[in-house]
Amino acid sequence: MKNTVATLTAMKRNGEKISQLTCYDYSTAKLIDAAGINMILVGDSLGMTMQGYKDTLPVTVEEMIVYGRSVVRGCKETFVVVDMPFMSYQVSIEEALRNAGRAVKEAGANAVKLEGGAELVPLISRLVDCGIPVMPHLGLLPQRIQTAGTYRITGRTDAEVEKLLSDARAVEAAGAFALVLECMPAEVGRRISKALTIPTIGIGSGIHCDGQVQVLYDVLGLFEEFTPKHSRRYAELGRLTREALKNYADDVRNGAFPGPENSF
Repeated sequence: MKNTVATLTAMKRNGEKISQLTCYDYSTAKLIDAAGINMILVGDSLGMTMQGYKDTLPVTVEEMIVYGRSVVRGCKETFVVVDMPFMSYQVSIEEALRNAGRAVKEAGANAVKLEGGAELVPLISRLVDCGIPVMPHLGLLPQRIQTAGTYRITGRTDAEVEKLLSDARAVEAAGAFALVLECMPAEVGRRISKALTIPTIGIGSGIHCDGQVQVLYDVLGLFEEFTPKHSRRYAELGRLTREALKNYADDVRNGAFPGPENSF
């Protein structure tokens, strides 16, 4: 069954947990879709995982469309959310609408994701009015690394918690269909999730969120520099891939490949 805004909302209502992973290409999207994952985020994290940048800031709208289009082609049932990259929605509502519209029309996205809270209310309302589902993102905001100075847990003070709750209620009222909560104490994730009727998707925000999203490369062990505390490695594909490629190179060097079965 195709995952939609309606089915995801029903999962929240029925107490069913929602699974989401990042993805950036057609072949991997097919595997995720076949595994029954509810949602894919074509994240601007591709700037680091696919392009080798130190953060997400250099990623462009054109790149998100190319990667997003590739992912959408691989999905039959999984709901695909495309990230709006840095400065693609901050300049004006008109420019944001144009860029979000491209994500839907050209990439085939089912929804877009924006970083921010109450300050995005006019934009969220406009996008939803035009038929574009929106998933805001609260807590740790990677696109604001320059002003934050570091990646840090949010919601440690009463003032921060109240601000997060206020922002969450504001974006829900503006028409957001779901909300990402990144790197906040589990109790804060619980309070926000309980306060809303829309699904919360946590990343480092505890078990009480209505769903979880993780970076695919962390889950599969393909990004080996470090494993974030909020992630769990379900495979060591980085090590296995390296071993397989070394075996291939050795076979080529010593003449073991190609064999008769590989020749015409």
